[in-house]
Amino acid sequence: MLLKVAPAFSLVNSQVEPQSLPLFSSVPSAQSASSFLRLSSPSNGVGSAVVFASKGSENKPLTGVVFEPFEEVKKELNLVPTLPQVSLARQKFSEECEAAINQQINVESSISYGYHAMFAYFDRDNVALEGFAKFFNELSLRDRGQVEKLMRYQNKRGGRVQLLEISLPLSEFDHGVKGHALHAMEFALSMEKIANARLLHVHRIALRNHDAQLADFVESEFLSMQVEAIKKIAEHVSQLRRVGAGHVWLCCLACLGQTFFTDLL
Repeated sequence: MLLKVAPAFSLVNSQVEPQSLPLFSSVPSAQSASSFLRLSSPSNGVGSAVVFASKGSENKPLTGVVFEPFEEVKKELNLVPTLPQVSLARQKFSEECEAAINQQINVESSISYGYHAMFAYFDRDNVALEGFAKFFNELSLRDRGQVEKLMRYQNKRGGRVQLLEISLPLSEFDHGVKGHALHAMEFALSMEKIANARLLHVHRIALRNHDAQLADFVESEFLSMQVEAIKKIAEHVSQLRRVGAGHVWLCCLACLGQTFFTDLL
């Protein structure tokens, strides 16, 4: 803020102050209705100063201190939108970043939809792999939560959420060579890698537009979790490839205490 001091206040040098006064002291003046605040060196008083406040001869009241905005603040005030349909919170949020977030919302929604289709497939009575159904349902809910997180962030930055068309997911995962369990898990791994690639794309757009806040949001809220998800599903794919297409081997490994297969069967 710009600080303007009224004429009734002044800062004057003083070389005639009594040496007996302390470092900070208030001294009444006998000549007029005035007061002094003395600041001096404890040793010899050299370089001392006095803050002087007085009432003028015409008995004008003290006007105090007036604060005025910076010139740049005045410019910013002119940029505050007045239309009701325009966001008041938006600041240095490019249209490219806004579009990238909407695209990522579409990617996460499509992946969540795909996992929900997997849940429905493995929950069938003629497939009856309850563990797989539970696993993919949890992934679907996780990605749904990521969609909502991106929507809240879009609104927080003053953007507008635009829901795009979601691609139709697969509804059948039976595979003559791999078996449906391995086929579905490999499909899940590919979706996680797509999500990670799209998040990195959003991060690059944020850096290109000098949007440090968006870059930090993607790094802290998504990238670490995405790498962990890829590692976990990749391990499941490796285990299923060693098992083969037959579910007899899955049951055998479950009996041997393999945690992953015990959860998925």
